[in-house]
Amino acid sequence: MGAIVVSAQRLVGLPDDESGAGWIAIADGRIEAAGRGEPLRPPDVVLGRGILAPGLVDAQINGAFSVDFADSDAGDVRRVAERMLSTGVTSMVPTFITATLDQLVEQVSRYDAARHSSNLTGSATRLLPAHIEGPFLSPRRRGAHREALLVDPTPDRVAPLIGLAHAISYVTLAPERDGALRAIADLVAAGVRVAVGHSDATDEQVRAAADAGATMVTHLFNAQSPFHHRTPGVVGAALTDRRLTVGLIVDGHHVEPTAVRLAFSAAHGRVMLVTDAVAALGMPSGTYVLGGDQLQVRAGHPPLRADGTIAGADEPLDANIGHAVEFGIDLVDAIRAATRTPADALGCHDIGRVEVGARADLVLLGEDLRARATWLGGGRVWSADGTMHQGPSATVASGHA
Repeated sequence: MGAIVVSAQRLVGLPDDESGAGWIAIADGRIEAAGRGEPLRPPDVVLGRGILAPGLVDAQINGAFSVDFADSDAGDVRRVAERMLSTGVTSMVPTFITATLDQLVEQVSRYDAARHSSNLTGSATRLLPAHIEGPFLSPRRRGAHREALLVDPTPDRVAPLIGLAHAISYVTLAPERDGALRAIADLVAAGVRVAVGHSDATDEQVRAAADAGATMVTHLFNAQSPFHHRTPGVVGAALTDRRLTVGLIVDGHHVEPTAVRLAFSAAHGRVMLVTDAVAALGMPSGTYVLGGDQLQVRAGHPPLRADGTIAGADEPLDANIGHAVEFGIDLVDAIRAATRTPADALGCHDIGRVEVGARADLVLLGEDLRARATWLGGGRVWSADGTMHQGPSATVASGHA
């Protein structure tokens, strides 16, 4: 079968970083050609409404749809992967927060087996290797993490994670902890990326972490030393060190609009939107669990621990794009922050973009910037009208909007 050509009145994700009419040719699950202007031949599919963009990439998510990844089985993981398609997310990195190292090894190993099984079907959000957030964090900036479990990243404690390198995308740690710089170098040498987060580090300590190989910052502004003109802290380093990609939760609660605009301005092209979502995503108000601790969720409020600490979020990634645009961020910049930027930060250069050779994972966003249809490998796997087409055999031609 030859390539299927799709045209859209608004296409985002091409290398030109523009938003306008465009087209994509898809063959064998990948993008064969794409561009502006007239397509190679008359299109098979014309999308007359909405914004066609690369599938969204969530690089930090603790759970969703009542499931906490730390306490999930293969069926739970698969169910979340299927339902995440309704948010436009086509690739995601589950997060495992502070626990004992034995528990983390067990949780990530169990997840890794589940993700391989789920990914084989080709009909659910692609599950990437895990994110481990802790236990090498600052007690002062611990947020929702259990203080009693926080430890220094000594070689014997880092070794089990290096043994799981194939199953880990990145580890978040506080670079001011004893042994952190060696831990960063050892993890990076094993192929595991490192993010600075839950940290009370100075600007100099963060830059030393980047010298050692750290390339990311976990949820900018939250649970880290703030910016001051004489003590720039984690925030100052994150905004000015071009080696660092910075995660940002734009759910309307974690970061105020002015701070969102500051981040996109100072770290232009380096901001990646993340949900940091917990099991409450997609669920009604109630009680949910994050890493063994109960959270209370009320409509219009972020999830809270019993002591009032914000613990993750319940907004999907497409909603984060909408908030960013509402706060004054350019549409193309906001979409890039949820697609190409996180993909590049994770070393996944065949997702999050509309380019030749990239996976044909796509999302159609409505004018409200919420997902209306989702495709994996050119096959429509979810649409807002309630239909779901399982597997890559359902072509993008099913996706009229």
